Amino acid sequence: MTTEQHARGRVTVERSAKRVRTYVHGEAIADTTHALLVWEVPYYPAYYVPVADVRMDLLVPSDTVTHSPSRGDARHFSVKVGDDERKDAAWQYPDSPLEEIRDAIRFDWGAMDAWFEEDEEVIVHPRSPYTRVDILPTSRHVRVELDGVVLADSTHARVLFETGLPPRWYFPKVDVRMELLEPTDTTSRCPYKGKAEYWSARLGDRVEADVAWSYPTALPESERIAGLVSFYNERVDLVIDGERIERPHTKFS
Repeated sequence: MTTEQHARGRVTVERSAKRVRTYVHGEAIADTTHALLVWEVPYYPAYYVPVADVRMDLLVPSDTVTHSPSRGDARHFSVKVGDDERKDAAWQYPDSPLEEIRDAIRFDWGAMDAWFEEDEEVIVHPRSPYTRVDILPTSRHVRVELDGVVLADSTHARVLFETGLPPRWYFPKVDVRMELLEPTDTTSRCPYKGKAEYWSARLGDRVEADVAWSYPTALPESERIAGLVSFYNERVDLVIDGERIERPHTKFS
């Protein structure tokens, strides 16, 4: 742990070197080069912005007080721009046992209209400096099966390695039996890859819901998987160069 990184319990605090901004109706509610990355949960961080870099004139104190065992009592604010008031969309821990966050404001990510790291918009949550995404082409023979039925078969897949997750194999649609997949209304968003659309697999009366997905227009760092189809290898059988791979156990299992 460096001098710029501190932890208490399961919460870790680290300074970010990025310029961070968040907007409501075109107004910059916060604009800072001194943001804190705070891991309130293990999977990804949240931004805390120093009070000096927040438009406090647009924050209206509310009566709401919430408690965190690790961070203490939070005093909430509503964010008000014109006639639009985002209730309890910001909060502060002025007496937190974590001294670093006492003079910083935490915003509800989804209550804001947009977030930027430098001049690039960021979705879902801040990008963790400890999450890496590598996308590599592979000539390995990769096959996806469900109940013995082949859903995809390719020697032109791309494999995505993301910190903390099993490898994801992405297939050209010409190597996927798209006639066995039915599009659904499900979508998801990832700060590293973009917005995904989903398919369910139908095998007779058997439907495996939302088992496959694709990023039609992936974010620049993930362009190599744009338009390709991947499957949850927690829920299908993956055969690589003739070897059947054990299904991983993750939150998607």
